[in-house]
Amino acid sequence: MLRLWILSLRVNNMNTDVIADVWNTINQRMEERPDGSYVVSVLTHRKGVDKALEKVGEEATEFILAAKNGSSERTVEEAADLLFHIMLALRASGEDMGDVLEELSRRRH
Repeated sequence: MLRLWILSLRVNNMNTDVIADVWNTINQRMEERPDGSYVVSVLTHRKGVDKALEKVGEEATEFILAAKNGSSERTVEEAADLLFHIMLALRASGEDMGDVLEELSRRRH
């Protein structure tokens, strides 16, 4: 179901392998289930996938407010939170981040 993937892009001289690293860490946390893991707490919550989706909604709202208020630092922080929680929601839904990246790649032309 889940596969490991490697993404190596350059965006403004920044290596974006971090996306692959975060995805792999999410999957590793779910395999190992360490005590106190935020990833595990969200993905094993009694609400199921709804918990991850609630977090996406919360983070989307916080991102919108930060961007609307013109706070560069907060916008970046909230964008990172939103991307992370989208990744959690994908995992909770049984989807693979690699498929999302492939879809983005198809759309770029």
